[in-house]
Amino acid sequence: QVQLVESGGGLVQAWDSLRLSCAASTRSSSMYRMGWFRQALGKEREFVAGIGWGDPNPYYAHYVKGRFTISRDNAKNTVALQMNSLRPEDTAVYYCASRQFGSGKSDARPGDYDYWGQGTQVTVSS
Repeated sequence: QVQLVESGGGLVQAWDSLRLSCAASTRSSSMYRMGWFRQALGKEREFVAGIGWGDPNPYYAHYVKGRFTISRDNAKNTVALQMNSLRPEDTAVYYCASRQFGSGKSDARPGDYDYWGQGTQVTVSS
């Protein structure tokens, strides 16, 4: 069983920065890719960024590209999301998740992920 724990959320003003961290209890074959998602009140969960433990190339949603950076520390089993130039529309609960390798699976599809953290709230005021 994989446990994911997010931290680093908070209340900031527009244009501020925040760094989220996701700590994994273990790293196994069930954790081929890691993703960050977010869910705003009344909206569906949406993809933010993804990265692989063995593949450093990240993948971003267009609405955060250039502002957010995902990274991973293989030695510490952690994945971080550096968020710069935050906007009020970035307000949401942010979740990290892990998924297995599988043909046809996508970083951007929440249903393809196997394990999820409990989420951390990010609120951006204007």
